[in-house]
Amino acid sequence: MFIGEYRHNLDDKGRLAIPAKFRIILKKGAVVTKGLDNCLFLYSQEQFEKIAQKFASLPISQAKARAFMRHMLAGAMDVEFDSQGRVTLPEYLRQFSGVKKNVVIAGLYNHLEIWNEAAWNKYKGESEKNSNAIAEELGNLGI
Repeated sequence: MFIGEYRHNLDDKGRLAIPAKFRIILKKGAVVTKGLDNCLFLYSQEQFEKIAQKFASLPISQAKARAFMRHMLAGAMDVEFDSQGRVTLPEYLRQFSGVKKNVVIAGLYNHLEIWNEAAWNKYKGESEKNSNAIAEELGNLGI
């Protein structure tokens, strides 16, 4: 399970250290892709395959389904860990997310989110201000 918030720096070659406790989960392979809210998603290979199967079952006749599949699947890249526990984030994904130097890695149960630190701080501040309203809406969904 991925949980917690971690701050790391991206080096000049686009390499990002992933917390050691997460590398255990990701040792069989990992996939990074365009996420939502202009962050990146990092999945274990196994979890990404499950999600990709769900995307494959979406109706290709619907434009929004095709667009979302393209966003998540065409933007994806297999990543490998180097000897220091780092993954290299492809340039096109760094551009998409605005990830430059200061990075936040947020654990969200079945995947990690990789954020530009300033964007994360802004997003987090806004969502925390609205946490009561968000909780109320989720309560209507049975959560």
